[in-house]
Amino acid sequence: MIKAAAIGDRPTGKVGDFGLLFEYAIKLVLLASFLELVLYRLMSRLGMHLSKLAGTHPWITPTFTTLTEVGAWLLNIVAVLLFLSLTLTMVNRGIGQDTGRLAKSGIASAALLLLLTIAFLFVQPGMLGAIIYNSVALVTLTLFVAEYLTAHREPAQRFLVAAYYLGISGWLYYQVVSTIYGLSGTVAAPPLVYEVHRAGEALMVLASILVFAAYGQGLSLWTKNRRQRHRAIWFWTTTATIFTALIFTDYVLDLYNPALASAVRQASQGIGWIFQFGMGYTFYLPFAIYIGGLLCWSYTVIKLLMMGRLAGYGLGLMFIAGYALMFSNLTLMVILGVMLLTLDRVRPPVAESSLDANSPLLRSPERMIAEEA
Repeated sequence: MIKAAAIGDRPTGKVGDFGLLFEYAIKLVLLASFLELVLYRLMSRLGMHLSKLAGTHPWITPTFTTLTEVGAWLLNIVAVLLFLSLTLTMVNRGIGQDTGRLAKSGIASAALLLLLTIAFLFVQPGMLGAIIYNSVALVTLTLFVAEYLTAHREPAQRFLVAAYYLGISGWLYYQVVSTIYGLSGTVAAPPLVYEVHRAGEALMVLASILVFAAYGQGLSLWTKNRRQRHRAIWFWTTTATIFTALIFTDYVLDLYNPALASAVRQASQGIGWIFQFGMGYTFYLPFAIYIGGLLCWSYTVIKLLMMGRLAGYGLGLMFIAGYALMFSNLTLMVILGVMLLTLDRVRPPVAESSLDANSPLLRSPERMIAEEA
């Protein structure tokens, strides 16, 4: 019984549990998405930021032009892989015996979102199409998040998904309501649109930190495992050092050299500008909080990927998409990430009541002797 319960507690959401095609599609879409983020959404903006230096450094223009072209090529590759991965995920999720109404409704909504994406490749969506697309995306996300919350009882995991959902919903609300007001020609500002947008960014940053609490266990300073304790000491020391340094860097540099402090501020503003256009973060919160979230997310995702957990691929895609879902492939990336997260589940412990009371393994010796007699 103890062995059966232990087996039942192991996670079922391994990336290799659903076939080679699914495994390689998910791995490739994560890799291509990460490269697209770096080469296209971030490097292209960095090239725009360094355009003033192109006159004195001739290598800047051709280098960043090439990187941008490679990133644009990767954008198409990501789109194809997303369509394949979403289709395979919906098939694997739909054929399970435990597929409930929420899962079936979410799969149907995701299929509708895919069809809308294909349709808008041939027909310009316009404002009305954007409202419909973002509304369907919000409904799809809501259904899969509801399924996740019903299937996962761990409080940290629930807080993580709830914070992420509210954060992305802040962006979708901003897009839908602003587009509705623009379509109607109303001059008045939409209600609470900017407040919700800023709150959504804060919740996204909070979610990136909660990722560690929900899935990054194993860095306890009180563990008896010497290797894990050394790893925990290294991680927490590095995190605390970087966080403290970023908090007090501006103040210390201003005391040491005001000109250097001004140059550092301009550089940080350039980084914020790049990430604002690339991922949608405005960096109105202290910069150290964003770095803390990045460290927590990076460690957890790498750990889960090394374990082969679907949660690692799901969390990777969810945050690589960023906060500003300006392209349809970013919206599909979020939906796929949440779907993979719902597939990463733990089997409930094997209950004694679920076993057959008349099974030979559970019969007492006296009962077996009596039956044989």
